[in-house]
Amino acid sequence: MDVNEFLSRPLVARVASNGPKVRPVWFLWEEGAFWWLTGSYSRMELILAKDPRVALVVDTCDLSASEVLSVTCQGVADVVPLDRTRAVRKLTRYLGPENLWPVRFSAPLDDPKTKMIRFVPDRPPRLRDRSW
Repeated sequence: MDVNEFLSRPLVARVASNGPKVRPVWFLWEEGAFWWLTGSYSRMELILAKDPRVALVVDTCDLSASEVLSVTCQGVADVVPLDRTRAVRKLTRYLGPENLWPVRFSAPLDDPKTKMIRFVPDRPPRLRDRSW
């Protein structure tokens, strides 16, 4: 499995920012960047305005298959305007078709305060396989 195949799975990333703060995020890996949503429900925009450095990890541990995979990255994240099409792709990957989403996931896409975080790692992500 290559890194792009691994990151195309609907996995949860954990993002660490200065504070330190760690939060789980649903993400999309596209165009050499991790993308996730932020808005009035989160302090992430304020945190990144003070210090845009983040670390991110996406990992799996499937004991039944003896598989342990991970991607760990560091770099600078920036807050960008909402790209609704990209946001829908991201949410569809986790929730299925848009018409089946709970309102708490669809409503923020119509909120002008909703934005996206774009995180480009300092180095291309590498998939680490610690399977046995």
